Amino acid sequence: MSQYTGELLKEKRSVKDGVMKVILAMQHLIAMFGATVLVPILTGLDPSVALFSAGIGTLIFHLCTKGKVPVFLGSSFAFIPVIVAVSEKYNGDLRYAQGGIIVVGLIYVAVSFLIKKIGLKNIKKVLPAQVVGPMIIVIGLNLIPTALDMTGIMSIASGGNDAVVSVIIACITLGIALLIKKFSKGFLSQVSILIAVVVGYVISLMLGLVSTAEIQSASLVAVPSFTLPKFDIGAIAIIAPVVLAVVMEHVGDITTNGEVVGKNFIEDPGLNRTLLGDGLATLAAGFLGGPANTTYGENTGVLAITKNYNPAILRLTAIFAILLSFVAKFGAAIRTIPQPVMGGISLMLFSMIAIVGVKTIKREKVEFNICNIIVMVAILIIGLSGNFLEKAIGIQITETVSISGLSFAAIIGVLLNVIFTKLKKENN
Repeated sequence: MSQYTGELLKEKRSVKDGVMKVILAMQHLIAMFGATVLVPILTGLDPSVALFSAGIGTLIFHLCTKGKVPVFLGSSFAFIPVIVAVSEKYNGDLRYAQGGIIVVGLIYVAVSFLIKKIGLKNIKKVLPAQVVGPMIIVIGLNLIPTALDMTGIMSIASGGNDAVVSVIIACITLGIALLIKKFSKGFLSQVSILIAVVVGYVISLMLGLVSTAEIQSASLVAVPSFTLPKFDIGAIAIIAPVVLAVVMEHVGDITTNGEVVGKNFIEDPGLNRTLLGDGLATLAAGFLGGPANTTYGENTGVLAITKNYNPAILRLTAIFAILLSFVAKFGAAIRTIPQPVMGGISLMLFSMIAIVGVKTIKREKVEFNICNIIVMVAILIIGLSGNFLEKAIGIQITETVSISGLSFAAIIGVLLNVIFTKLKKENN
């Protein structure tokens, strides 16, 4: 009888753990969904293919990184201008953009092998905490304006009064998530985002701000419109240079993810493996007809809030994304989540990322000498005013690609740190 009771309790715990994983995976799905489908919507690619590519890409990434890194890969915003440029040049034939994306994936793979050859010690010399910390802060702060725009606050600031209801809904959603996170423990605390989104959605539905027409008209099951790539040197020349802008972002995102989890993923499983995973995922997306993949700050924010870092949950999210790409009605339902609801949650997620950057500087006990201060201030100023600098001094790589924001800030920060380190050694 005692043995039977023990087995029963064990089975109940197993079921409870399984349900919890499903709910946590759904949170990650909701967090990444809006941004992942927005890229294909803006570029003309198929959103269902983008979801399928994100799911497959995430599984490829986890395979390359030995399943150690709790990361989800979604559509990369950095590729929007170059995909649009290729579309305009080739009369809307996005298969040429796919060819360029495949080349980018191959470059990623080549860089991963190069990093493996150079060695981690040399990488850590140019990426100390005084460089990495501000980079993480910039990642979070650069995303916050997007969240504010989704809430409607930016519209009110520009003189409009029609967004007051949107701002209220965003504040309610954000407030519920924060209150649950602050005053609850265990499972309830970990699903704070999902609860807040559901409440925000219901309020929006009651106020007539949600259109269910898309859900009703959508078919239950539909196969994504997969397409094969075409290759042309002109399209490749437009898309390939974006690698210069996204490699440093990858380093920042993986570092941020590691800081949230409390592990050094740059060291184990290694930056070469994370880049390889990103590259192969982008390669797969190019062959399928989806946008290039990248690590998602939204999902890193979910990790920071829930404190649940199990990579298996992200793999389950990837499976849900793949299944969702075939279920048109459910995808339509997710797409009807109002922007103010997602804006309120995103504000919380992106703020958490910036806070991680501050904690990194504090935990690593960065010495606030004049050299380190210059490095950190330079990264923050350049990273938070990258678009202004681009217009002012024209940091252009091609007509459609420019080094701005985090990428340019990281380059300057790394160079300054190397120079100061070298001068310090010479003086000693």
